[in-house]
Amino acid sequence: MVDYDKLCDAYRAARELLLGHRNGAGHWEGQLSSSALSTATAVSALALVRRQLERDDSAAAREQQERIGRLIFGGLDWLVQRQNADGGWGDTDRSSSNIATTMLVRAAFQLTCVPANRADLLSRADLFIQSRGGIPGLRRRYGRDKTFAVPILTNCALAGLVSWKEVSSLPFELACFPQSWFRFLQLPVVSYAIPALVAIGQARYFHGRPLNPLVRWWRAAAVEKSLRVLEQMQPASGGFLEATPLTSFVVMSLASIGQARHPVARRGLDFILSSVRDDGSWPIDTNLATWVTTLSLNALDVGGSAAEARERCAPWLLDCQSREVHPYTGAAPGGWGWSDLSGSVPDADDSSGALLTLASLTRGRNQVGAPIEESFDSARLGVGWLLDLQNSDGGWPTFCRGWGKLPFDRSGTDLTAHAIRALHAWRTIFGDAEDAQTERINRAISDGWRYLAQQQQPDGSWSPLWFGNEHHPREENPVYGTSRVLLAYADLGKTADPAACRGLAWLAARQRSDGAWGLAPSVEETALAVEAMLAAGGDSAYDQHVERGLGWLIDAVESGRLEQASPIGFYFAKLWYYEKLYPVIFTVAALGRGVRRLDLRSGLVPIPAECPTEYPADCRVDRRARPPKPTLTPAPAHLG
Repeated sequence: MVDYDKLCDAYRAARELLLGHRNGAGHWEGQLSSSALSTATAVSALALVRRQLERDDSAAAREQQERIGRLIFGGLDWLVQRQNADGGWGDTDRSSSNIATTMLVRAAFQLTCVPANRADLLSRADLFIQSRGGIPGLRRRYGRDKTFAVPILTNCALAGLVSWKEVSSLPFELACFPQSWFRFLQLPVVSYAIPALVAIGQARYFHGRPLNPLVRWWRAAAVEKSLRVLEQMQPASGGFLEATPLTSFVVMSLASIGQARHPVARRGLDFILSSVRDDGSWPIDTNLATWVTTLSLNALDVGGSAAEARERCAPWLLDCQSREVHPYTGAAPGGWGWSDLSGSVPDADDSSGALLTLASLTRGRNQVGAPIEESFDSARLGVGWLLDLQNSDGGWPTFCRGWGKLPFDRSGTDLTAHAIRALHAWRTIFGDAEDAQTERINRAISDGWRYLAQQQQPDGSWSPLWFGNEHHPREENPVYGTSRVLLAYADLGKTADPAACRGLAWLAARQRSDGAWGLAPSVEETALAVEAMLAAGGDSAYDQHVERGLGWLIDAVESGRLEQASPIGFYFAKLWYYEKLYPVIFTVAALGRGVRRLDLRSGLVPIPAECPTEYPADCRVDRRARPPKPTLTPAPAHLG
């Protein structure tokens, strides 16, 4: 049995920690891990731009050269300190070495001509690359998807480490076609990589012109027009997708062909210069502000603690909604991206999270008679956007409908489960007032269930698209995927469905002997599994799993492990990251659901939703008149 008092105290501590991470505006920005891969690509881009600036003897150019030189040395020094014992580098300081990041770091040292201050650093890196199969090993890692293999080889070719013959040509001329045609052109890269298609495609063209004269003529004619397309896609911040690697690949490619002064390269350089951290590193992306804010609010809402924070965030969240056709993907108005910054792009997961938050906001305002028109109108537009994004297979992709089966363009189980939850939340609010919209939602949810049923593995699990586990043979994270799908089954009262029962049994069977989940135990995966089992578990056979999981989380709170994030985030092209807030957010949701479940079953007054920082006596639950502590038998489905 879980100690009820300790559970409540742990929940309060986790909730206070989460609320304490808000910024001055009242929302969350989080903190992404620094990345060896990002740092290496930024250093390479800076080195190639600096070569171009050396031809300019003006005072301004010399000043910028000096600044770039300092950043190059700072980045290289940071990389030197992060080399793993096997000679390679991982994407984060908590990641195992991989061939992609190690090749990019090796190229950065080669391009800068800076000798490593450890005599064997580069030779050990070369040995690691060879042990992973070299160029063939890199290609095996990415298969037929050229989105990241070609940029890595381009970076290495620019450093003189590989021949340009090893770099596949990219048809950059296809970017000149209307965006609505892209899904029919069978592009060799995913939808988010059009800037790389153009810039790297041009670098490959100029450094190794094709033998076919017709292809040479066709591509030569497309150079200027495709650069104009690239310029139109670039956000105000200069950072494509707010991502250092993608922006760095664009900048280094343009600089290598004498285009360092092109507006795209200049703005990209400004982004790289402005996004470096004090320790000399770069993160994988600027921030995930919208994503972590909606995750935080929805986690607090599980325990009934989100009202004040949600109201404070509401105007900001509404402002984050895209209200124009997006220049990057051509997405219609109505969606949300992962950040409030200009490089963010509307996508299914972030839009679903925002819609769930707005649903809770609308229900809360309905109860107190506060105005709800603005959030209602925003949600109506967002729901329509999400419905239009659904693929023909019934699942939801990340950015664009119907692009193909390359990673992050195909449908994903985590995205689909999240979309189903969001659409269901608004279906209950719309009711008969939105008959046409409600009918569309019903069909979309039905198709979504069909997709999830098809994607369930024979063992009962689901694997997600945007999260992974580097210890898994296929780098997948079925604990995350299964937990997210089970929450959808729970929200819609379908926990007795055979698919949900198989998923729940799989999740229970993967619990470790110490009560945690994960091939390497992590707070994130344990919290996700506990929340899903509390939400979906209706069989007392799972009581012990929930209790042991809650006990492990309580100990994590008490021992200060909540801010020890694990690299379970899967960014574009198999790039790992960790986010400082993930373990805190997921634990708040799990513990909040545990406290609420016990309170509902025992008839106790729940923990006050909004407590001041110091929690005076009148803000605590009165325990004097309580009956004996209840067991953690899951509540019936109708109690949520």
